[in-house]
Amino acid sequence: MSHEAKVEGLAGELSTYLDTSRINQVRRAYYYAEQAHEGQMRKSGDRYITHPLAVAHILAGLKLDHQSLMAAMLHDVIEDTGIPKDALAEQFGEDVAELVDGVSKLTQIEFRSRAEAQAENFQKMTLAMARDIRVILVKLADRLHNMRTLGPMPYEKRQRIATETLDIYAPIANRLGMHAISTELEDLGFAALHPMRSRYISKAVAKARGSHREIIEEIRGRLQEKLEERGLPGRILGREKHLNSIYNKMKLKQKSFYEIMDVYAFRIITDTEDDCYRILGAVHSLYKPMPGRFKDYIAMPKANGYQSLHTTLFGMHVNIEIQIRTEEMEHIANDGIAAHWMYKNEPTSATSVNQTRVDRWVKGLMEMRERADDSLEFIEHVKVDLFPDEIYVFTPRGKIMELPRGATPVDFAYAIHTDIGNATVACRINRNLGSLSKPLQSGQTVEIITAPGARPNPAWLSFVVTGKARSSIRHTLNSQKLAESMELGRALLKKSLNGFGARLADIDDAQKQVVVNHNQVNSFDELISDIGLGNRMAYLVARQLVSGAESEEPNGAIKDVQGGSDTPVTIQGTEGMLVHFAACCKPIPGDPVVGVMDSGSGMLIHSDTCSRLPEDDEGRTRLTHLTWAKDITDEFSVELRVELERQRGVIAEVANAVAMADGNIERINVDEQNARFSVVSLVVKVHGRKHLARVMRRVRNIKAVTSINRVKY
Repeated sequence: MSHEAKVEGLAGELSTYLDTSRINQVRRAYYYAEQAHEGQMRKSGDRYITHPLAVAHILAGLKLDHQSLMAAMLHDVIEDTGIPKDALAEQFGEDVAELVDGVSKLTQIEFRSRAEAQAENFQKMTLAMARDIRVILVKLADRLHNMRTLGPMPYEKRQRIATETLDIYAPIANRLGMHAISTELEDLGFAALHPMRSRYISKAVAKARGSHREIIEEIRGRLQEKLEERGLPGRILGREKHLNSIYNKMKLKQKSFYEIMDVYAFRIITDTEDDCYRILGAVHSLYKPMPGRFKDYIAMPKANGYQSLHTTLFGMHVNIEIQIRTEEMEHIANDGIAAHWMYKNEPTSATSVNQTRVDRWVKGLMEMRERADDSLEFIEHVKVDLFPDEIYVFTPRGKIMELPRGATPVDFAYAIHTDIGNATVACRINRNLGSLSKPLQSGQTVEIITAPGARPNPAWLSFVVTGKARSSIRHTLNSQKLAESMELGRALLKKSLNGFGARLADIDDAQKQVVVNHNQVNSFDELISDIGLGNRMAYLVARQLVSGAESEEPNGAIKDVQGGSDTPVTIQGTEGMLVHFAACCKPIPGDPVVGVMDSGSGMLIHSDTCSRLPEDDEGRTRLTHLTWAKDITDEFSVELRVELERQRGVIAEVANAVAMADGNIERINVDEQNARFSVVSLVVKVHGRKHLARVMRRVRNIKAVTSINRVKY
């Protein structure tokens, strides 16, 4: 068949939904591309133009707009023939040139080079999608035709393209709701990567289908009869199982081939939503439904816009899976976001909802891109978002939120808004207080409780599953750590300078710059942050600032290293990310305390009599004298050792005494006991030394108590 005949065949297909002037524009793009690719051949020996034409055919099957079809014709022109983007813009308009440029940029992406490069490329792809989602639709059609004609390619290249298809393009097609393209890409990718397994499974499928034909026909006949009896419209289609999904079920769910093939799958396509529910009633009256296997994706569509009723029935000694949907839902299930163009002139609620979903997903990708510290982190988040197996939960106002399976209340909070996620302190699930880390179940109502000034907890990273939550938490924690390290670093540097009789405000920028260069950092702020993190000693930086960058080691004795202990640094007691309290001596407000800088993680606060403090002179240089701020309201843990005579109810008496003194018991343990005496260790939360004294007095007053001491290791 000549190329003219082929392009006319395409024009005939387009005439079902495009007007003549638009078809002529597509025709013009075809002739332009044919000239541009003149003399180029494909590996198969065909003229190159066969490829753009085939891609346009795939898009015409999806009823895409004329600009997408023109871009399909021209998608390799910039890449292969050296014709610049401006020339295309002049000929076919800015929109088409932008689309072609976007597709060319995606074509240059090689996803398997190196993880880092792959991630960089993925970011480019999301940018292109955000500008115009049609770029990815043309790219998917291009990839589909390349996968269909992969045969003549060298083995290495086939493997690379197939892996990339399974890892990146099939999931994106699925995420955009384009089921038909996504399953074909998966099956072609599977066949290219595992030719033997693919052949074996397809033979087994053909054989099983042959032996099951009678049962299939009988079930179909009964379903048809039932619909006619009730006067319900509906086409009944048998559903094929796809090779890749059979293989994955065998591999991941450890099911045998026969278990998978023993399920008979049908789809019933009807006219209206109402009919869907009526047909559901009809099939349930014919065969018994299996409990827990009914899903209503019409009331709660999947994240990619998919709608259907799913039910599994048990009849004729086999399982029967049935999907029930309207014609429009069928289009959207197969073509996803592409169905949007088909209904563009008369948009229906389903297509506009689908469009909003995709927009929201792409917008979410862009937000994650801005927040991710590097491209590898970004691609890790996106891969999570590409494989959602959804659950649906409600906000207190009854709005439906879709989340991937395994999502927790923290994921839910971030899905509503980043600020809500950051300020989360607790949650209610179905009106009862719930755990922030427990995965949610479909149908629950989730309410998030926030508090002003609350901050994300680093422990959340161990259980959140959505990319948005993970990237937001990391981003917020990193900014918080930076702010705290600056604050602590500045306080320590001022204190050290004070010891040299200098003030930070009096040191000029030139001197600061000399010290910055000497320490090989990018800025003075970075130097201060390093001091706060414990990576540099404040004393040495202060010496350099005062006496010039070259003086490295302190000369003479180190008696003044504290930089004038009359200027201790004040701590607030609020445990930030860089100020930690030592578990060995458990200091509380009022105790004399010192800070030890710990490389990379900030300051550890010890009681100044703690046995774990360094003894040698060099170790003492790392200590900073601290004072407590006046108005600390935080609670601190203290361990007490109580010796008492054994009597009935004496432990309850101790607990009561602590409560009477407004103490909070964290842990209570009977460590040793004989017939007459017990030793109890008690961890109590107090506000400071005065509060502790009150608690100890109350406990000491109990008759059975013989002694009470504070434990410091």
